Amino acid sequence: MRNIELVIEYDGSRYDGWQKGASASRGVTIQEKIEEVLTKMEEQPVELIGAIRTEAGVHAYRQAANFHTDSKKKAYEIKHYLNRYLPRDIAVLEALEVNDRFHAAFLAKAFVFQYRITIGEVPSVFDRKYNYYCFKKPDVSAMKAAAAHIVGTKDFKVFSDNRRMKKSTVRDISSIDISADEKEIKITITGDDFWPNMARNIVGMILAAGLSELETEQIPDIIASGERERVPRAVEPKGLFLADVKYE
Repeated sequence: MRNIELVIEYDGSRYDGWQKGASASRGVTIQEKIEEVLTKMEEQPVELIGAIRTEAGVHAYRQAANFHTDSKKKAYEIKHYLNRYLPRDIAVLEALEVNDRFHAAFLAKAFVFQYRITIGEVPSVFDRKYNYYCFKKPDVSAMKAAAAHIVGTKDFKVFSDNRRMKKSTVRDISSIDISADEKEIKITITGDDFWPNMARNIVGMILAAGLSELETEQIPDIIASGERERVPRAVEPKGLFLADVKYE
């Protein structure tokens, strides 16, 4: 049986996240849509393994996934088949035959998320589905100072919305890069793993510092406390993109 890796781009606006059955799902997920097409191609059920869950409304530039198949189709033919039958808001950028040991989730070493914030006086109507509009112009220097307090290997329980989370909440956030021009701020976060809403909670704290709603000097103490109620609310999902999944 062959193992096929897919690199997938999607607009998450109308989907209930990546993973099927991840919660009390009320809508279709990205995983379900792709599995439907793969099942049609294979004429039997196919399980697609995603690298990481993205929440409802979150997008991806490069999500990674894999599935096993007995199909005789070449990898590029599988790519073309998927793009022919998938809705236009999901695209398979790459299809590669990989060794049988490859597992999109277990072998991932890092994930890159990017959050886009519009700060121009008049927000573009074409970006309204993909950028969070900030009515006040944040202090980018304060945002960078806040980000510096978050980077590192720490217990990030403070960013978890799941009060009963049993798994370790220690994660390594290796970098947070913030770039800005007159119209947009981009926050790029790289870490070894993220649980649902974690990236949006991190951005919420950084943005709060930029809007003077939070003193940057408070951040180390807030993180150490693990008290979720001390963290500003998560930013909207529409501005968040899974930018990349990194493997060795």
